[in-house]
Amino acid sequence: MRFWRKCSCWLLCFLFGVFCAKAQLMEERSEGAEGASSPDGSGSAGAAARSVRPAGHAEIWMRPDRGSGVDWDGLGRQSSFFLGVQHAFRLATEPGTRAGLRGPFFGGWMDSVKSLHGWSDGDPFYVNYIGHPMQGAVSGYIWTHNDRDYTGAEIGRNSFYWKSRLRATAYSWAYGTMFEIGPFSEASIGKIQRLYPQQGFVDHVVTPVIGFGWMIGEDALDKYVIQRFEERFENPYLRLIVRGALNPSRSFANAMRFKVPWARDDRPGVFSPLLSSFVADKRAGAIARRESPRRQLIGAFGISSFELSATVRPILYGKSNGACVGGGGEAAFRLNATWQLVADVSGCMLNGLGPDRSGDTLSYLFGPRWSARPSSRLNPYAHFLVGGLKVTHEKVDPVLRDQLTRTARQQGRDAYEDHARYAQNWTANGFSMAAGTGMDLRLNPVVALRIANLEYRRSWLPPVNGRSYNNGMALTIAVVLRTGTW
Repeated sequence: MRFWRKCSCWLLCFLFGVFCAKAQLMEERSEGAEGASSPDGSGSAGAAARSVRPAGHAEIWMRPDRGSGVDWDGLGRQSSFFLGVQHAFRLATEPGTRAGLRGPFFGGWMDSVKSLHGWSDGDPFYVNYIGHPMQGAVSGYIWTHNDRDYTGAEIGRNSFYWKSRLRATAYSWAYGTMFEIGPFSEASIGKIQRLYPQQGFVDHVVTPVIGFGWMIGEDALDKYVIQRFEERFENPYLRLIVRGALNPSRSFANAMRFKVPWARDDRPGVFSPLLSSFVADKRAGAIARRESPRRQLIGAFGISSFELSATVRPILYGKSNGACVGGGGEAAFRLNATWQLVADVSGCMLNGLGPDRSGDTLSYLFGPRWSARPSSRLNPYAHFLVGGLKVTHEKVDPVLRDQLTRTARQQGRDAYEDHARYAQNWTANGFSMAAGTGMDLRLNPVVALRIANLEYRRSWLPPVNGRSYNNGMALTIAVVLRTGTW
């Protein structure tokens, strides 16, 4: 029965692809006829439509006028459809998700969110480091399909492309957070994060970060492999296979807007007679590349409007309580020339807890930062942040764990179900604040290094398994991405 279900799914996908190919062929023939009606090439190269005279041809391909700004309606529909497809897949393939539908919705959702800590979530490598980055790339392409001011952005040494992909990555992070812990998420539909070992933050980081790299990889393949293939080979069915197969995330995002997987907004379709000559002109430089206007900087490095930092942060809690080594992310929004509003989220692994013991912390802080020289190469600053600190300890009985694991395997069930029987947990969560000063070194208007940030951290938590984490000294180094200066 399972075999026939799979065969039926593949047959439906094949028939859908044939139907889409025929529909696109008819559409592109119609567009080709319309484009050929203006052989003089008198159209303007404005933002709404671009006229192109392919090499050795009289026809003109015009990019459809889709307006400007972000198409929020389209973005919402396509993202909601993608979210529905993901949750439908989870419910169809994960018994634990279906079992988690029982019980109170709101209470279970809050339990899942409060249980988050640490890095790993127990998923296999291909789920964390292939599946979730692809999710990040798909949601990123959903954004680019609706970010009309950046249509046609092509990979290269130009700020127009990198701005487009950074905007897409920001949306990918927002979508990934919604999928993980939002009202319609893994935390609410199935409540999976309330159970060991699903509490880790790995997907929150990997989805947008590696997803950003995945998008860059697909964009590079599209420019340097797919377009060259389209220039040399005119078989439309080979073209659509190459487009769809080498850009799987973009293909999936196309399906979310009910377009054929091999659709492109920046050039003719695979059945168009204009495609080869258009790509040839584009690669020869006959078609002007879209670029952002050069900004006028204040000072040598400019004053950024927004900064995003990837941090590495060891924290010392005293000789008797040990140290903590980890990292996180920081966002700084510019209020005026010297003041920023900072939001900092970080986690770390506790050391020195003893055999069969582990622990981690999660801090979430926000507050003002004052900069002394915001447009200079060296910028000293000071900040005061408030928020919270969560500390988790775990002690494992290794003998009992091994016994229960063997029993679970013999019974053909998941050994994770017995985690509460062989492990003890201690958790504390309370108010925290940080006061410190640091120095940024600007390498160029885009990138800076946080060469030193020393801060005192004070928290109000009860002891965790006999250890206090209320006083600590943190040293932070970071790579800072500055926007609004390029």
